Amino acid sequence: MATLQANRHSVKRAAANPGLEFLERLGYIVRGALYFVIGLLALRIALSQPDGHALDLTGSVVFLIGNPFGKLVLLVIIVGLAAYSLWGLIRAVFDPLHRGSDPSGYLERLGFVSSALSYALIVAFGVKILAGAGGASTDATRKTISSILEHPEGGWLTVLIGLVAIGIGVGQLVEAYRAVFKRDLKGAEMSDATRSIVITLGRFGMAARGVIFLVVGWFIVQAGLHHDPGQVQGFGEAFLFLLAKPFGHLVLGAVALGFIALGVHSVACARWVRLMGSSASA
Repeated sequence: MATLQANRHSVKRAAANPGLEFLERLGYIVRGALYFVIGLLALRIALSQPDGHALDLTGSVVFLIGNPFGKLVLLVIIVGLAAYSLWGLIRAVFDPLHRGSDPSGYLERLGFVSSALSYALIVAFGVKILAGAGGASTDATRKTISSILEHPEGGWLTVLIGLVAIGIGVGQLVEAYRAVFKRDLKGAEMSDATRSIVITLGRFGMAARGVIFLVVGWFIVQAGLHHDPGQVQGFGEAFLFLLAKPFGHLVLGAVALGFIALGVHSVACARWVRLMGSSASA
């Protein structure tokens, strides 16, 4: 038991390393840039700009590295998101943000694990590009569902995945309302106005992301019910789905602005979020 506690203490001390915390804050900036690009391109569609196109997170990576410094940018993305993914596991295991051990606390910590895995997949996507694997597909959602539907029990499993995505969307809307994340900010280092702005950006952004998860989840459920992977839609297609609805330009514009807000919020978190070695002041 003493050895186990000593090992746990060593891991916690390593997780609070200033160098690692710097990379985790870099991860918040990278994450913010990805969401900002998604929102900006979706906004171009909402404004009826003919060259606009919608993206998901992996598509945003491809967009950001489409310049002469692409490899350097890609390396920064990989390192930053790898650190952010690790931070998700740290939040889940050591609970530095004090989510607790009651059912709601465990649910939030499970969400941190889900986030860690999601960004780890983007890291793997980036590494594949860096290694020179040309033609890396950004449509991971449809590819994954297609492989699941090849199995006899794939239909109900796909429905379950869709329901999980819908649950995440509902959770994002609840989080937008409750704004529990405001406890994670180093409030003592922020003015009241700055804290209010950062919290508002987070709420707006999470609500927008919740809407998109609801749309994506619904399409995954439909794919499972009809055993048709062609009905699976990712983030990019979800934006276009909203555009096709009544008042679509207004709805898409609001959601796009929400993703931009989420990007700015993430960058703000790079400065003010509490990490493993940060002060517990809020």
